[in-house]
Amino acid sequence: MQWIENSLKLPITDPTWIFFLVLVMILFAPLLLSRLRIPHIIGLILAGVLVGEHGFNLLERDSSFELFGKVGIYYIMFLAGLEMDMGHFARHGRQGLLFGLLTFSVPFAAGLWVGTTVLHYSWLTSLLLACIFSSHTLVAYPIVGRYGMGRQVSVVLSVVATAFASFVSLLILAGIVGSRAQEGDDGLFWLLFVLKFVCYGAFVIYFFPRWGRYFFRRYNDNVMQYIFVLALVFLSAALAELAGLEGLLGAFLAGLVVNRLVPKVSPLMNRIEFVGNALFIPYFLIGVGMLINIGVLFSSWETVKVILVMVLTAVTTKWIAAWLAQKLFAMDKNSRRMMFGLTNAHAAGALAMVMIGTRMEIAPGLYLMDDVVLNGTVMVILVSCIISSFATQSASQRIALADASTEENQGSSHGRCLITYSNPLTVDMLTEFAIMIRNPQISDGLLGLTVSYDDDRDSRKRQQAKMNLSRAEEIALAADVKMKTISRISNNIASGIIHTMREQEAGEVVIGLHHQTNIADNFFGLIGENVLKGTYREVMILRSIMPPNTWRKVVLAIPEKAEYEVGFYKWLEHICRMGEQLGCRMQFFTHAETGRYIEGYIHKKHDSLRAEFSLLDDWGDLLLLTSQVDYDHLLVVVSARRGFISYSPLFERLPEQISRYFNNNSVLLLYPDQYGDPQENVSLFDPGSHTSGQHGESLVQWLRRCFSRSSSQNQQDQQTQQKAS
Repeated sequence: MQWIENSLKLPITDPTWIFFLVLVMILFAPLLLSRLRIPHIIGLILAGVLVGEHGFNLLERDSSFELFGKVGIYYIMFLAGLEMDMGHFARHGRQGLLFGLLTFSVPFAAGLWVGTTVLHYSWLTSLLLACIFSSHTLVAYPIVGRYGMGRQVSVVLSVVATAFASFVSLLILAGIVGSRAQEGDDGLFWLLFVLKFVCYGAFVIYFFPRWGRYFFRRYNDNVMQYIFVLALVFLSAALAELAGLEGLLGAFLAGLVVNRLVPKVSPLMNRIEFVGNALFIPYFLIGVGMLINIGVLFSSWETVKVILVMVLTAVTTKWIAAWLAQKLFAMDKNSRRMMFGLTNAHAAGALAMVMIGTRMEIAPGLYLMDDVVLNGTVMVILVSCIISSFATQSASQRIALADASTEENQGSSHGRCLITYSNPLTVDMLTEFAIMIRNPQISDGLLGLTVSYDDDRDSRKRQQAKMNLSRAEEIALAADVKMKTISRISNNIASGIIHTMREQEAGEVVIGLHHQTNIADNFFGLIGENVLKGTYREVMILRSIMPPNTWRKVVLAIPEKAEYEVGFYKWLEHICRMGEQLGCRMQFFTHAETGRYIEGYIHKKHDSLRAEFSLLDDWGDLLLLTSQVDYDHLLVVVSARRGFISYSPLFERLPEQISRYFNNNSVLLLYPDQYGDPQENVSLFDPGSHTSGQHGESLVQWLRRCFSRSSSQNQQDQQTQQKAS
């Protein structure tokens, strides 16, 4: 047993155990911290703090952290260049470069002044600190994509400015590193430095795209393409170091050069992001956390002062730059908010630069940056990412409300209707509902789908899936409607549904509401939850306690600003078709402004519909509708995913309210088409990404649910003991 004691003594030095624990942290840190609404980049750094020598001293920072850490930091900068939209440079190049000059120079000048005057650092340390303040990362860009605002002028300027500020900051960083490696800072050194930089840049810019086009035209193997791109990244980084530059600049330049060769939506891009976000980047972030001495944060007033000064300088100077750009380009306040939100976040570049500063020795035992600056940079990343996320979200909503035209709000997909079957008891109701709402102009407008696990060897389940599809076909044929049926095998049911929607170009999906088995069970079920966060197409979740043709009335609860969602007219058309088919009364409870658009559409397209309108001023409590919904009525609740225009935090209470007030009613939960495509991979630099789904819990809700689960278990245990006694 001696080998067990040697392997598990602290700190752990065995490579197998180190790698296992790192994988555990990569796996569980995002799952836990997404519930607590903490950005992933901060969560993994905090995990490294806990297991490092300044925390519980569980792991030793061995050579694996050095190797994977360097790969991870190169990967960060490569992705930063790869995700740039190069088309923006041609359209708004001059204004973008001018804004880039502002968002670089204002923080740079302030950083130099703060470092030398307020913090009393050396000129070289202040210069590197100014580079940290000047650079930024587009961590909030996915929020813009969800609103379909990639073509907004303020967004375009921010993207161009990001490329400029990041490139200049890295170039100055390379000069700092090169000057420290060279004895004697004379004019000859800087002349050679510029010459080597020009030669290196010309080589990469000229040869890399040609090599890439040659390779991709002749080899279509996904693995070979990925290895080729990664080889280009490290070749560029190695050549940059040979030229006396920093390897980070090489990785960033490689990303910019091969940008056009890797489409944003492609298997290759998916693999590049997946490998980086799954292993290399988390390994680097955990390694950064292991270097942080959390005790230094509040060790003295001087430390607190440094952290506060760094955070205030980083955030304030970016706001000033956005304000100056607003005045210079005669833009509105919403555009200023957008530019500030996108250019405020510090992540990849800041981490890279501070790590270089903590490793650069300027005298025996004395480094360019100490632990205080490292901890201060981590706080800058945390605060700026949070502010960036909220500012971009707010600006996107304001611009959408100001510019949205509801008459042009019909840009959603009107493809075939996909119905998923799993429970044989709901096949008839789901199929009949889909027949009513389908697009009659599409001849084969219905798709029936069953998804089975690829390792499921139960022949009865496979046979039941076939019977479900056969029954659905019979119902469709009886209504003289064509239905295409698909039986799919997948290792994930929700993924099978989502992939089928994309492959078959389905415009909406109808699924049955999950049946809760206990108090801790998710209201939507795991499959429904994952479908909602895996697609932004229209999702309809139906629970019908009686056949649809027996519904006597349809009651709809519609949120304020629903008319600004891209799928507004699409779901309204579905509801109107159903109402006309059923010939029943339809009562709309909604905001006055939203009701005006609904009434106008019905008058224009479906004037025979028996529609009534009532005000719903208090969306937070659906108890008001209990007197309006009878057992033979259908309650339709129009909701929205988190982060979109009509979303309200009060939607978090929908599962509880429906379970409490409408448990014995037929209910349809409707999530309309919305802009963008959700990212399947967890992005470590997107604090606005909700890996827990649009119904993610706050810390209080999570603790309350855990407590309720514990209380329920204790009551069951007490009842069992009483019966036994």
